[in-house]
Amino acid sequence: MSVMDKLQQLLKGHEEQAGKGVDQAGEFVDEKTRGKYSSQVHTAQEELNTQLGSDRDGGRDRPPQY
Repeated sequence: MSVMDKLQQLLKGHEEQAGKGVDQAGEFVDEKTRGKYSSQVHTAQEELNTQLGSDRDGGRDRPPQY
């Protein structure tokens, strides 16, 4: 069983909270790097949200806050 499988089992029923955590982590990285890796961060957020089953907008329309 892979790590992602274990995470998916642990987070089952808590997809919304997991998505919020992914979004907050991405915002933190964007803030610390002053948006230098913003496109990579957003790609990683989308992939994690897809794998964790928390497909949400996640505030993609908001500009990064520094």
